Amino acid sequence: MKDVLSLQDMMTESTEMLSKFENKVYPKQVIQELRSNKYDLNRMVSRIKKRCAFTSWTRENIQKKECCFFEKGVREDMCKCGYSKIEHKDEAIKPEDFSGESWAKHRHLHEVPTDAFGDISFGGLGQKTSKYVRVSTETKPEILYELLTEQWRLSPPNLLISVTGGAKNFYLKAGLKNMFNRGLIKVAQTTGAWIITGGTHTGVMKHVGQAVRDHALSSSMQGQIVAIGVATWGTIHNRDTLVHPEGCFPARYELDIKGQGRLSCLDNNHTHFLLVDDGTQGKYGVEIELRSCLEKCISGKRLGNKESGVTIPVVCVVLDGGPGTLNTIYNAMLNGTPCVILEGSGRIADVIAQVAALSVSRVTIALIHQLMKKFFGQEYEKFPDLRIIEWTKKIQDIIRMPHLLTIFRISEDNHRDVDVAILQALLKASRTRETHGTESWKRQLELAIAWNRVDIAETEIFTEERQWKSSDLHWAMFSALVGNKPEFVSLLLENGVSLRDFLQDEETLCELYKQLPACIFLRKLAKRVHSTHRKKAFGIRHRVRSGQGEIISMTHVSDEVRCLLGSFTKALYLPSNMKYHFNMCIEDTSASPSKKMTSSQAPLKEDTPDAQRDPGRDIFLWAVVQNNRELAEIAWEQCTDCMSAALAASKILKTMAAEVIDADEAEEMNGLANHYEKHAIGVFSECHNWDRERAQKLLFRASPSWGRTTCLRLALEADNKNFVAQSGVQAFLTQIWCGELSVDNPVWRVLLCMVFFPLIYTGFLVYRRDEVIQREAEMDEEIKTVESVTGSVRTSTRSLDYSCLLRQKTLGRWSMLLCLYSSPQAKFYFNILSYFVFLFLFAVVLMIDFQDTPSKWEVLLYIWLLSLVCDEVRQLFHDPDGFVFRKKVRMYINDLWNILDVLSILFFIIGLAFRLTTDLFYAGKILLCIDFVVFCLRLMAIFTISRTLGPKIIIVRRMMTDMFFFMFLLSIWVVAYGVAKQGILIHNDNRLDWIVRGAVYEPYLIIFGNFPTNIDYAEFKLDSCTMNGSDPLKPKCPMLNENQKPAFPEWLTIIMLCVYLLFANILLLNLLIAIFNFTFQEVQDNTDRIWKFQRYELIKEYHSRPAAPPPFIILSHLYLFIRNVLWCRPPIASTEFKSELPQVEEEELLSWEAMIKDRYLLSTRQEQSQSMERRILDTAQKVTTITDCLEREEETTATVQRLARLEEQVVQSAKALQWIMESLKCQGFAAKDAQPPTLTTADESSDMYASEKEDKHHVNARQFHYPNSKVIRFPVPEEKVPWQCGFSSYMPTYYTSEDSGDQVDGSESEDLCKYRNPGGRTGMRGRGALSQLGPNPNIDLVLTRWGDSERSVLEYLVVWNEKQGTLTVPGGPIESADQLPLTLKKTMGKKMYEIANANLSKGTKVFEGYVDDCRNTDNAWVEITVLNIHVAGASQMSEDINSMVVSSHGALQWREMSSKTRLNSNQRDSLRLVAELHNRKF
Repeated sequence: MKDVLSLQDMMTESTEMLSKFENKVYPKQVIQELRSNKYDLNRMVSRIKKRCAFTSWTRENIQKKECCFFEKGVREDMCKCGYSKIEHKDEAIKPEDFSGESWAKHRHLHEVPTDAFGDISFGGLGQKTSKYVRVSTETKPEILYELLTEQWRLSPPNLLISVTGGAKNFYLKAGLKNMFNRGLIKVAQTTGAWIITGGTHTGVMKHVGQAVRDHALSSSMQGQIVAIGVATWGTIHNRDTLVHPEGCFPARYELDIKGQGRLSCLDNNHTHFLLVDDGTQGKYGVEIELRSCLEKCISGKRLGNKESGVTIPVVCVVLDGGPGTLNTIYNAMLNGTPCVILEGSGRIADVIAQVAALSVSRVTIALIHQLMKKFFGQEYEKFPDLRIIEWTKKIQDIIRMPHLLTIFRISEDNHRDVDVAILQALLKASRTRETHGTESWKRQLELAIAWNRVDIAETEIFTEERQWKSSDLHWAMFSALVGNKPEFVSLLLENGVSLRDFLQDEETLCELYKQLPACIFLRKLAKRVHSTHRKKAFGIRHRVRSGQGEIISMTHVSDEVRCLLGSFTKALYLPSNMKYHFNMCIEDTSASPSKKMTSSQAPLKEDTPDAQRDPGRDIFLWAVVQNNRELAEIAWEQCTDCMSAALAASKILKTMAAEVIDADEAEEMNGLANHYEKHAIGVFSECHNWDRERAQKLLFRASPSWGRTTCLRLALEADNKNFVAQSGVQAFLTQIWCGELSVDNPVWRVLLCMVFFPLIYTGFLVYRRDEVIQREAEMDEEIKTVESVTGSVRTSTRSLDYSCLLRQKTLGRWSMLLCLYSSPQAKFYFNILSYFVFLFLFAVVLMIDFQDTPSKWEVLLYIWLLSLVCDEVRQLFHDPDGFVFRKKVRMYINDLWNILDVLSILFFIIGLAFRLTTDLFYAGKILLCIDFVVFCLRLMAIFTISRTLGPKIIIVRRMMTDMFFFMFLLSIWVVAYGVAKQGILIHNDNRLDWIVRGAVYEPYLIIFGNFPTNIDYAEFKLDSCTMNGSDPLKPKCPMLNENQKPAFPEWLTIIMLCVYLLFANILLLNLLIAIFNFTFQEVQDNTDRIWKFQRYELIKEYHSRPAAPPPFIILSHLYLFIRNVLWCRPPIASTEFKSELPQVEEEELLSWEAMIKDRYLLSTRQEQSQSMERRILDTAQKVTTITDCLEREEETTATVQRLARLEEQVVQSAKALQWIMESLKCQGFAAKDAQPPTLTTADESSDMYASEKEDKHHVNARQFHYPNSKVIRFPVPEEKVPWQCGFSSYMPTYYTSEDSGDQVDGSESEDLCKYRNPGGRTGMRGRGALSQLGPNPNIDLVLTRWGDSERSVLEYLVVWNEKQGTLTVPGGPIESADQLPLTLKKTMGKKMYEIANANLSKGTKVFEGYVDDCRNTDNAWVEITVLNIHVAGASQMSEDINSMVVSSHGALQWREMSSKTRLNSNQRDSLRLVAELHNRKF
């Protein structure tokens, strides 16, 4: 009650708080909805709690910017912050005569808790709802990432796509727009990416929103696309509707494009908004810095929130754009972010696309002027020359990083989509990154797996250039399995992953089970783990802390799988001492509680675990228990025992489907179970068509991989009727049914030999062994015939085997007799005969010889019944399959014939007990008579073996069920009419028997034509009834009038009878006939299959039954009791239904089965490829491809036409010039040595440009941002670097660092003109960060040695900086010509420094001169000396250096000299020269 009151108080308080706002959801409305039962109370309370928690977190962590000082701006009522006076707080407005201070942005804009957050509803069609929050520009990116992932519950991205470009509306060609929309959504959908844009309803953001909208409207794609808009709060139109201190859930936001003016509306197709506030209004670009920081923060997160692995990749996609977009591209590429630019989207994107393929020297200021004028149009006139120079420099720097730049051209013939271009750009950037080769491909593969783009992995990673080892891809296989990437699992298997090596350690498999997704098996496994540890901890006070995980091992998995398969199986995994931590929260499960089963398991056969371990089985089982169809299909193809695996999967899935409550999940499991039953049927059919004997071995062999059970047993337990109904399985059952007799023997011959057994010695019956001998003899004769015809001599091994076969397999007389009478077929016929004799004897006793004292025939009947009771007890306890007793009892009760047996025996025992007493003698006879009926019904079981009558019995059983439920419907009419008739005719009859007779029995007889005579005056007879009901043998008379005539209304009783007959006799009986007809038609198609399935139980029953029929069977029961109970001997195991094969034969059989499985899969794929559905899909794909080609051709038609016209004009011009030249030659004006100009084709010119060598100007020295400072260089394009080139607008920045050292050459202002950088202009004057003007000498010390005795591997010494995570070659500024820099003492160590300094004279000077350093200026530069000291292998110097390297704990390392080394470009150039010195390839 208190909780309800507190909830109401909270709602009342919220109502007062929100009363001023019209577009909010009021708590009063929520209460009304609750009262109208529109929402569930618990659900609403949970939602309110979540909103309160989110509100509290937001107000604590998210701030906004607010102006605290009003100062008049351009207008009287407008502050310099851009907001009006009324939008400021009272304390921010100072008196008019206040003159204390002036407005400053950094001083008068402070942070306060945000007041705009929650849900935003855009209304309109679809009612789109997004989430938003107003944040300060100084908000930490970590807080924003926590907001996105934890508060807004977004899954961490696998890729971050930053879309930038034109902020104004621009035209995008239809073909490019469709490709962009489709590609962007596809890459976001498949990779789980976040898309970040500016968030407004203009420009490129609008195009992204339309792409998201098209995805939402598409039914072919599923899942939400995350589109995050990062916009400036002060430029949002209608932002007042988003403000409320407690949040809006939701806020009603209207798109007012016409009235927005200079402001912008939010895009209604984005899913999340971060509205960045700097305290000002109307200023664009405020969000750029925070957006960049957020993208950098996200890119630093581990992919998939893993502790190890790659970080989340970021890619920038550019459409259109202006100067601001160029800055964004430039900064992104400097940070290592790859950019994809869509050619044809307009403006700066097209400018970069035009020059991307050119060399840097050809990208001139004039060219950029020309392109800007072409693509910017009138906007170009506003650009100053200095800005063009700056943009030229930035574009040159951009095209210097081709590994980060990708141009998507719709006119190219490779038909790439935008999504492929984006992902290939990321892989290209990853591939060229300065990392080791192994780390590079591992990063690429991890990205491809995270994106689930197997097409990218096939084309970009798994190429012929690299050979893969299985161990190198084990981590990838684990990621693909856990991440449910079936296509990647197939790809990894195709590229060399061995499942046996992958699962060699049991810890890997256990880790896979720990990573199972939420499913019923995981819940059952968790319960088992918890129950196991509760049992172990019972009675022990010291318990494990709740923070620790419970222990799991493969034993738990084995126990749970055994629970699903059945207790007749053995443990799939051997008990192990290896245990792992298993952390999970047990939630409410929809599955019914699993029944407690004993985990005690019989030990496996003494085989090595490796010999029984099937890695394909392990992965297949792991996939099946989570109901994963795709992964299970792939793993099934890797199973060695595929048929057992398919049937076991069918059993497991059907068991789990019976326990799960969700109907859809259960249906899916049953569908997958049927799918694997079809697989088992297909493999067995192929096997049976190929070799019948081997196929039958597959049925009864004990499978070591699946708990020592058989395929046939698994099929029966899984209720796989289709599998059992196969001709091959039925042939196997028929063979068991006939025993050692041939299946071709007619029944009449078997019956005749059973009566007169000497006929078997005359060859009247054919035995199976005789058929084998005859078949071998025929084959031997064929071989002899071939030898006689061809003249070749064959080996005599076959004839020797044949003679051995004759000696060993010929049956003796006694064996032939035993084989006849021990066959299930003969047992069945003897039992039928015995049962008929039993029924005859029973009938004689009941009708003729039922005396007070039992006669000898009656005693014989009792003895006979005793033998039947003993046989039922034997059936109950006979357990050749290893079922537990509870399971055996349940199976026994589920059989209808066993129920009839138990009822008949119980009735007989009760009737016998009554019969032996004087008072109940006649009652006992009645019970025995009823029991005789039950025994006769039991006789129908003999027809189950018949192919004709067996299915009909199934139909009869189904019809009995229908009739039972029909009787409820019929009883309504019978009772209704009977009670009404009895009440009208008879007045107060108190005799119960006559009441039941009149109300139930007589209406029931009317249905069959026995019409009553007491409802009609004409047929009424007073003598047939008694007036007061005194005569117990007559019914009571109806009420009479004064004329002694019936008083009931005759017309009413006749009408009631007619209506009753109309409904009961016509309608209901015909309905019953229709139901029977429907049941017959429905069951008729399945009766043969059901009969074949039930036939197994009959065959198995008579296979295990003793040969003697009742009552002689009691002797066999006595023998079994003495042998099994008194002598304690184990039962004789039968090999007909289960057999252990030798290891060699087992391996050979499984190899043959695997070959047949491959044939089956091949034929299945061929059928699928030729199916109508597949053809329709292929046709649709071809039509889509053709449509894309046509769209691209339409886009390029205009360009092609223009090129054709231009080519025609060029040809005409060439002809004209040729005519002019010939005319001049004829007139004698041709020079003697002049060569006539020739027309250069496009191909030749491209080759010329490609071969043109560009000048090597310094690049690092012209970087915009000077290192370790905020100083920006003056832009120096490539053509303006040499001092010889005129550059009138060159105005370099002056900078001299205060901590760069003392001056060496006097006053800098006077000496700047004395020093000029030999490499050309740098865009900066002064010393910069260097120690002196002019050259600053440095040295790189390269210590080398041979890494092997063959001198094939050259190694060099590097210094590892643990804080920065970088490698460098020892070096520093030169202080003395004959001494190394003193700074090397700190990096190399004192002893190493002394050794290197002592051998300085022995070093070889590899290079000396100017170096392109980022610290260089126009007046100061770095000159470097590269000195190589080679360490001999057997010298004292080598031993000393090696000992110091070992003692440095990784600070000093020997590395192989390679181009893949992670050093800066200058030091890599130094190593290249050293490698050339030692004649080694770099």
